[in-house]
Formats: sequence, C-alpha cells, structure tokens
Amino acid sequence: MDSSFLLETVAAATGFFTLLGTILFMVYRKFKDHRENKENDSSSSTQPSPSPPLSSLSLTRKYDVFPSFRGEDVRKDFLSHIQKEFQRQGITPFVDNNIKRGESIGPELIRAIRGSKIAIILLSKNYASSSWCLDELVEIIKCKEEMGQTVIVIFYKVDPSLVKKLTGDFGKVFRNTCKGKERENIERWREAFKKVATIAGYDSRKWDNESGMIEKIVSDISEMLNHSTPSRDFDDLIGMGDHMEKMKPLLDIDSDEMKTIGIWGPPGVGKTTIARSLYNQHSDKFQLSVFMESIKTAYTIPACSDDYYEKLQLQQRFLSQITNQENVQIPHLGVAQERLNDKKVLVVIDDVNQSVQVDALAKENDWLGPGSRIIITTQDRGILRAHGIEHIYEVDYPNYEEALQIFCMHAFGQKSPYDGFEELAQQVTTLSGRLPLGLKVMGSYFRGMTKQEWTMALPRVRTHLDGKIESILKLSYDALCDVDKSLFLHLACSFHNDDTELVEQQLGKKFSDLRQGLHVLAEKSLIHMDLRLIRMHVLLAQLGREIVRKQSIHEPGQRQFLVDATDIREVLTDDTGSRSVIGIDFDFNTMEKELDISEKAFRGMSNLQFIRIYGDLFSRHGVYYFGGRGHRVSLDYDSKLHFPRGLDYLPGKLRLLHWQQFPMTSLPSEFHAEFLVKLCMPYSKLEKLWEGIQVTVCSLYLLLSNFHFFFFFEWII
Repeated sequence: MDSSFLLETVAAATGFFTLLGTILFMVYRKFKDHRENKENDSSSSTQPSPSPPLSSLSLTRKYDVFPSFRGEDVRKDFLSHIQKEFQRQGITPFVDNNIKRGESIGPELIRAIRGSKIAIILLSKNYASSSWCLDELVEIIKCKEEMGQTVIVIFYKVDPSLVKKLTGDFGKVFRNTCKGKERENIERWREAFKKVATIAGYDSRKWDNESGMIEKIVSDISEMLNHSTPSRDFDDLIGMGDHMEKMKPLLDIDSDEMKTIGIWGPPGVGKTTIARSLYNQHSDKFQLSVFMESIKTAYTIPACSDDYYEKLQLQQRFLSQITNQENVQIPHLGVAQERLNDKKVLVVIDDVNQSVQVDALAKENDWLGPGSRIIITTQDRGILRAHGIEHIYEVDYPNYEEALQIFCMHAFGQKSPYDGFEELAQQVTTLSGRLPLGLKVMGSYFRGMTKQEWTMALPRVRTHLDGKIESILKLSYDALCDVDKSLFLHLACSFHNDDTELVEQQLGKKFSDLRQGLHVLAEKSLIHMDLRLIRMHVLLAQLGREIVRKQSIHEPGQRQFLVDATDIREVLTDDTGSRSVIGIDFDFNTMEKELDISEKAFRGMSNLQFIRIYGDLFSRHGVYYFGGRGHRVSLDYDSKLHFPRGLDYLPGKLRLLHWQQFPMTSLPSEFHAEFLVKLCMPYSKLEKLWEGIQVTVCSLYLLLSNFHFFFFFEWII
C-alpha cells in the first residue's frame, strides 16, 4: 500500500533545680521533725481541716514523688541515702519548707500530694506518732482510689501485719496519737492503714544490704516514671488523627473478640508510624504487649531453609520481647500458645514480607486470649489475604495540603514555608509525589539552606533518588522474582501511568503471564491499577530508573532503558547505543540546546522496541488539546531534534514509535514495521510514512498529525 496515498486518505478523514530541691528538702525535714514533736505536745483538741474536693485543686503533676515519713526514724540514714539516689537518677521529690510549722495539713499540702506522680509511704516504728503523717496517709490513699495515683509502700524495720492490725509497738504508738482525737478522724486513719497494708511493698527486714534495697526502690520508681509519662511522640504528626479515627472501628478495642488487623500500603507511606501510634495509645489496656519492629529486615527467612527451625527462632525472640526476658528458649512451637492463650495481648508485627512470618506469630486466632489484638503492617496484600485477614486498613497518600505541611515541618520546623520559599516548597512537595518518607527525607535535606542553595539543589533532586529513600524502596524490588523485576523496570522506565490496554499490547508477548505480573506488583503496592490506568508512584519510578542507570554507570548505551536527557544526548550524537537498549523515553524540553542526531544513531540498537520522544507529558500519553475530531490546533513549533544528514535506520523490532515533532518528511525506507503496534507522530513534518510499499501483517494504532489535523483509528497495512 502506498503510504502517501494512505496519508492523503487519512488527512481527509478528520540539672540545677534538682540540687536546690534536695537542699530545700533537707531543710524542710528538720523543720518537720521539730513541728511533729511540738504537735504531739499540743492540745489534743486541734483537729485537721477536711481536705477540699478534687475538683477544687489543680491536678497538674509538678513532682515526681511525694515522700511521707517520720523524720526521727529515717532522716539520718535511710532518708539521706534514698535522697542521694533520687538526685543521681534525676527524680524530683516534693519539699514543703514554706508551710508554717504546727499548721495542720491543708490545701497547699494536698495540692502537693495530688501534684505528684508517685506517693511514697515510708512506714517506720514512730510513723503513727504524728497526726500530720496520718493525715498525709489518708490523702494519699484517697488520691490512689480517686485519681489512680501510684503508691509505693516501704515497711522500714516494721512488720506489715502489725501495721494492718495496728498491734504491737506500732499499734501502741498509734493509740497514743489517737488520744483526745475525734472518732471520725481515728476511723479514717484506721481504714487508711488497712488499705496501705494490702499494697505489695518493700520490707526492709528481707534485705541484708540497705543500699541495695534503696537502689532497687529508686530504679523501680524511675521505670514507673518512664512508663507513666504520656506519649506525645505523635501529637505533631500531620494527618495521624484521621488515621486513628479510621482505625477505631477496625480495632474495636472494647470487644472481647480476638482480632487480627492488617495495615497495607506502599513503602514509605507511614504504615509503621500508624502502627506505632496505635501501640502507644492502647498498649496499657493489655496485660502484655510487644512491637516486633522491621520483621522484613530482622527476621527474613531464606526460601531454602528449614521453616520449623526459623519459626522456632522467631517465636523465641517474640517471647523474649513480650516477657522482657533475654534469650528465652522453647522446645517446640506450642509453648507460645500455652503461655498466652489466657492473656489479653497486643502484638504488632511490623513490615511483614513473608507468609511464614505470619505463620510463626499469628497463624491461629485462638493462641491469644480474649480481647487480644494482632496488627500486621505489610505492603503485600496477598499475605493478608492468604491468612484470611479481612480487617485491612489501606493507607493512602496524604492530600496535597497535608503533604506540604509534612514537608514544611521537616524543612522549616513549622507547617508553612518561610516567606519567599512558597514556590520552592511546592515544587519539592510535588517531586516527592506526596509520599511521607520522601517528604521527610527531602525536608531534612533542604533544612537550613538559603534560597539560592535550594535553587541549585533542585535539579539534582529531580533526577537522583536520595540514598535513604532508595534503600527503603529497593527492599520491595529485591523481594520480587526476576520476571516481576523485569516487568517493574519496563513500567518504571517506559510505561508508568499508561493505559492498561497499551501496556498489554506492548508487553503481552514479552511477558506471557502479564496480567498476573501486574496483579503481583499491585498486591505488593508497587503499582496501582486505577480504572484503565496503571499508576506508579513517582519515587518508585525514579527507583526503577536508578536501578537501570547502575547497570552501566559510565556507558549509558549499555543499559536497558535510556531516560536521562544527558545520557540520551550522548548516545544519539556519538552512536554509542548497543543491543542492550530496548527503550528510550526522552522529554526533549529538558534540553537547553537543540540536538543534531547522527543518521546512524539507532543502527547499533537493533533490539530497541520502545521509542517515546515528546515535549510534554500530555503528548507522552497521547493526550492533546483540540476542539474536536478534525479541528485545527494552533500549536506551531519546530523540533529541537534534527537530522542534518537524514535518518537511514530504525530498528525492525520497534513496537512503539511515539515521536512528537518528528523532523523528517518520511520514515527510513529500510524500516520494516512488522512488529509495530502503535505509531504516534503528533506535530510532525511527515508527508508520508515511507518510500514505496510496505507489506506487513500488523494491527496498528495510528495517531498522526499533518498540517495540525489529528486522526485516530486502527488499520491493517
């Protein structure tokens, strides 16, 4: 068929405060000893004022501990030692040296008790000789019951049973203090002693070494303070509140049902952060909890290894972490179930990439007790489905406004850009593709730079992937089989964000089970199949291109795909392309100068199958702005690519030829379109496809523009 006739036919168709506190603490206790002695000699008619209601007092926790003790018993030895240990571990006790001596317990002291995270009751033989101490005791027990205050009891050289029953020498001291006191107060003191005696405490009589007991007590207090401090790690995370709200019905924390929940999404989208936030919020509601972090990197099981042994190792590590014991050894896989099937447990298994990891830690729903929750984060939805996990939370990218705020928090330390940096911040946010990992890493990279330094750094950011981002994303690629790796690179370098039908036409013969391969990539969150489009995140596409670049760093003509403008310019001008090259994706608007191409530029690339040369992304995907079929388009610009000596060769294996502003009037006469599936030549100078007659049997999708008219149809040449 004469191509010129065809074209004519087509054309016609349309530290300081802790030391100070210690000094004040010592001074206060001397005053208190004197006050207590004076109090015992004072009139028995003096009664403590009733404590005000909780709502009338500030509940701000200002102190780490409130110690209540009888100074004459412990001041010279135990008190001084424990005080020194408090100082060493940065624990701040309450001191009340400003309270007047002889004054009964009042609102100021009550505020101090309620303003302390932990109350320490140091019961000694003469503790009950002071009504001041007894009133402190009553208030502490009240705070324990009504506010959940942590109470630590130390029985210092006194029998706990004597305290509970108020007998022996301890009881005798108490009865002496009660003489002349109102019955109501006596009953309150008695009841407080009964309750305090039931609290598991430290009995000094069981310790041979007092300093060892003090170290243990203060160490326990320090650990309590660490765990009682509310987490604010996630308070400033953009969008985390929305994630928590969406997770509530899936987690259903109040249900006694044992549940497994999956958190699924692409690498770097924030799955681990969401799981960590859930864990911090809810772990205190469970008897035991464990966060098994980065399972993929820490516990990957080789395919050829003994599954049983690896599962055993994984369960041993799991039990070590959840019981807070080192090197737990178990003889078989039933131990974990036997230990935990009656306990309410929270388990987070982070970054799972192998089914056997779930088999070892969450295979059965009945191996944990009622109300337990297992949360699994993964980028492979297939693993969740294989284990029948129906409750799956799919993590999406943040919207643009949230993405900009995430970037700004890391770049500027605030949710908005500095004055004058607005456009630059928006550019980087767009380059990151709204991926939280990319936003954080890029924000940290640009932090502290001047505006000029930002401008200088942007070109590199556009073409090179940050090392940290690459290392995290590449773990997903490395887990693929060789065939799926090849498909991933084809999509990343030549067919990302393309029509599914086009991809099937172009790659269907190369990948015999293409649809299954696409399904695998989608399940592993490496692509997203949206209606008719196959979408790949911009940073994942950049990862694929970086992998190809490393195939031959210094000789781009030896790579599978050419995507960088500088590399393509070198190959096309120096004729250095090789049989390795199968695809070229070239945005010529990234060039500053026009390019003269050798007439033999493609002769060495005999295996080249995909050529895409374009000046805008709309053209790359075959989208053009025009009023309707056959309507004239006003665009009129010359190509930046030239063939001064013509073009004498195009590879015969070409399946896709997309060349915007093709500068020649016809294709090379030696070109045989035997495998060509799509020919797209918008705004070109083509007058005819080729000289003479081509005999082919291919089904071709043709998109041409000549004299700025467009025509779309399928035809048989």
